[in-house]
Amino acid sequence: MAHQKYADTIHVLHKCMEACNHCYDACLKEDEIDMMRDCIRLDRECADMCGFLEQALIRDTPFAAQLAKVCADICEACGMECRKHDHDHCQQCADACFRCMEACRELAA
Repeated sequence: MAHQKYADTIHVLHKCMEACNHCYDACLKEDEIDMMRDCIRLDRECADMCGFLEQALIRDTPFAAQLAKVCADICEACGMECRKHDHDHCQQCADACFRCMEACRELAA
């Protein structure tokens, strides 16, 4: 299958999407939800983009590099926002975002 060349990136994208969805859900349950607004928004953006790119790579999109660049930028923004919060779910999400950012930048190069 053509998408096997992207297998490692697809795995990283999926893990990032899962981490962002978990962080999103956990942030909604935090007491100080007002300070979590940017984190929640970026979690959604990042999860959606990672899921989209994952599906596009499985379809062997001819736009892999361009989409990977956008995904890397979103992952970086989400990771930076999550790093601002001490919650374990935010720190785990930031780690996943930065791993995904690196994988996407490699793909975009």
